[in-house]
Amino acid sequence: MSPSSDPVEPRDPVSPLEQALHAARALVIADLVSGQVAEADVVSMVEDAVVQRRWWVEQWPDGAAYVAGLVAQDVQDALLERYGRWPLCPVCGDGDPHALDVEPELGPDPQWVCHKAGVRVAAVGTLGSASGEASGEASGEAASS
Repeated sequence: MSPSSDPVEPRDPVSPLEQALHAARALVIADLVSGQVAEADVVSMVEDAVVQRRWWVEQWPDGAAYVAGLVAQDVQDALLERYGRWPLCPVCGDGDPHALDVEPELGPDPQWVCHKAGVRVAAVGTLGSASGEASGEASGEAASS
């Protein structure tokens, strides 16, 4: 290593595009882990979604802020086709189990929302804390605060 080399500073800084994609991957995987569904084949779905969204963001760089919500929706769609609804709503304790939706569909700061109860449950990437708050609750009060 030459004296002018700084081992702390990377030679090729990570581009904003890669930062957005890595963040989206991490957020969706965190939600999958919280729901105990982060099996290898499911994580592969996340990787596939990230690959597809890489192309999308390369075409529209201003859309980088929207990637986390889009990857979450892509994984949700892929899981529905193979396994069923995900993530199931932790707020509604009665009636048929239903999935949360990502809102906004195309926008920054994506949130998991229960349209049945009309509440924001958690930001994408933080379902674990929302599920913990809502577990054992008969009403949606814990998640709506």
